[in-house]
Amino acid sequence: MKTIITGLAVAATMTASAAFAESVIRFGHDNKTDPFENPAHACTAVFSNLVTADTNGSVTVEVFGSNQLGSAAEHVQQLQDGIIQATLTSTGALASYYPRIDVLNLPFAFDGNASTYAVFDGPFGAALKADIEAELSDVVVLGFPDTGGFFAVTNSKRPIADLADFDGIRVRTMTLPSHQKIMQSLGAEAYPLAWGEVYSGLQTGVIDGQMNPVPIISFANFAEVQQYMTLTNHLFSPYTFMMNRGFYEGLTDAERATVHTAAENCVTASRGLSRIIEASDRGLAGLMEKIEVTALTAEQRQAMAEAAQPAFEAHVTENMDAGALELLTMFKAEVAAANAANYLD
Repeated sequence: MKTIITGLAVAATMTASAAFAESVIRFGHDNKTDPFENPAHACTAVFSNLVTADTNGSVTVEVFGSNQLGSAAEHVQQLQDGIIQATLTSTGALASYYPRIDVLNLPFAFDGNASTYAVFDGPFGAALKADIEAELSDVVVLGFPDTGGFFAVTNSKRPIADLADFDGIRVRTMTLPSHQKIMQSLGAEAYPLAWGEVYSGLQTGVIDGQMNPVPIISFANFAEVQQYMTLTNHLFSPYTFMMNRGFYEGLTDAERATVHTAAENCVTASRGLSRIIEASDRGLAGLMEKIEVTALTAEQRQAMAEAAQPAFEAHVTENMDAGALELLTMFKAEVAAANAANYLD
């Protein structure tokens, strides 16, 4: 509640023309406000510049990063209420409003980044967009930007290469039961913890490890409090880029076309920056100088997949509705096709 009140206070300090003009997009997200440090702000920076330029200023964008207007979950509610007009939200934050998003957490699904692009830009992405909009009638989905790539696991106890190595390691997860089930199936102790508490939790030993994409591990400075990292690549969890429907429908046809073009470029920017950070000294190359990195063999990754996937699918079957099961079936088929397409005959 305090963060919502703080966010509203920030919004109230805007000029009258900006605060109430239909042409202003207030864009909230929970990442740092440096477009060269994280994919979320790179996405919003590109979107903002293109919208403002290509509409000749008839639509402008004001970006509020670093939780200035509240948490990621609060942004979703603010979006539906029309307090903000756009947001990027993680699967964890969106799950409170749209539980079916959890189907994206099928572990060890993708073989590479190219497969993720094909799935989220293709028929499954279109079906997911339509389903979110049907369940959350006040939003329009504009795309699925990259949060930083595949998840890796870091910890302070030992290198992890096999299932047995997870034993006794307390790993922070999002507050998603599926993430907890995945870690438990691998043999770790799952410990849900708010993002803002992760660094201190690692520093004080409340948790032994955490899982996140490499760019996030890098810019969160986790190498200062972790000794080991394993490139498990077990999850790919994109943002969902959403806009308030009332605002969107109030735009002209030309302005809506510009918004869609800018959103596509936003997604591209998030992916491009993620890959650049991964390959640079701000990503994996830099982390390898600070932390011991383990890359799994195909056999080791397959053993983990065989442990985690049945536990995840049992969780979905037991706890989610028929609509989620339909999405999961389509997701698995589209992922399999995308993975197969990346291999040359």
